[in-house]
Amino acid sequence: MKKSISALLQLGYWVLYGMLLAVLFFLLTAFQRPPMSFTNWCQIMAGFAVIPGLTGFYSFHSFLFPYYLRTKKSLHLLLLSVVVAGIATLAGMLLLTLQFNTTYLENDGISGVIAIAIPVAFIALVNGAAGFVIRGFEAWFHDIKLKAELNHKNYQMELALIKSQIDPHFLFNTINNIDILIEKDSIKASAYLNKLSDIMRFMLYETKTNSILLTKELAYIEKYIALQKVRTSNVNAINCIIQGDPGSKMIAPMLFIPFIENAFKHTNLTIDGAVKIIFVIGKKMVMFECENLIEQTPQPEEQSGGLGKELMERRLALLYPAKHHLLTTFGDHHYRVKLTVEA
Repeated sequence: MKKSISALLQLGYWVLYGMLLAVLFFLLTAFQRPPMSFTNWCQIMAGFAVIPGLTGFYSFHSFLFPYYLRTKKSLHLLLLSVVVAGIATLAGMLLLTLQFNTTYLENDGISGVIAIAIPVAFIALVNGAAGFVIRGFEAWFHDIKLKAELNHKNYQMELALIKSQIDPHFLFNTINNIDILIEKDSIKASAYLNKLSDIMRFMLYETKTNSILLTKELAYIEKYIALQKVRTSNVNAINCIIQGDPGSKMIAPMLFIPFIENAFKHTNLTIDGAVKIIFVIGKKMVMFECENLIEQTPQPEEQSGGLGKELMERRLALLYPAKHHLLTTFGDHHYRVKLTVEA
């Protein structure tokens, strides 16, 4: 949620709170004889309702709600609420003591302190609950906007994938290579044709979900690389290494293939080590590196990848906020991508 909207929500709440205090003042002056002066009323309300209200509201809004959202510990939230109510009560009673130059323990004893402390603590908790609810509404509204933006980006991603992956050049070249291979080795040609079928099926169906098994993503990449190998007789042109066990880890679909596709678009597969791909799978992280040889200095659009670097960076920011690191470099005629994400 934008800060301006959040500020308006809080302003609206305090305007209503102020109106409530004003109504209480007019009711009190209507029945009290002699009527209380407005100055005395403001002094009393400052310590009795304003300071405890502000302390409770913003403690819950700024600290307790994020803490609960992060930990999901209800008992801790309850204990911290009591602490906040106590601090707000002490602050309010201290202000009252300073304003009216009196000591509650001397005038009314413990009973007088309790008589004032209970309603002040109640006011602090009521305002704290309001701050908690308003912050919850802000978080809910933010999540809705984030999901809508993510769906829109996924839609753009799907369209871009169709344009960048299932393109005529890739399909025609692959089919043509398989056709030539049929006369030489029909069994191998059939295997490659099945891989092409699996790739198209994966892109049409598996990419519609928000996350898939990492094993499926890696299987797709291996099939894609196998089809690229049909283009060259140089067995040393492409190196792909997968280290670690993907297990049951989940990952966003088509997260790595745009960078891999870009590597094959702008390299010469007749050269040894033209494309190097490395996956290192840890307990909580997946590290991906892709390096390709470029004989000429790439243009900015060539460096961005089939989907566009800006789109990929935005999608990563939406899918893995503060849980990924992307670095792209170009030097010594090699274009390098290093991506680390939590999985």
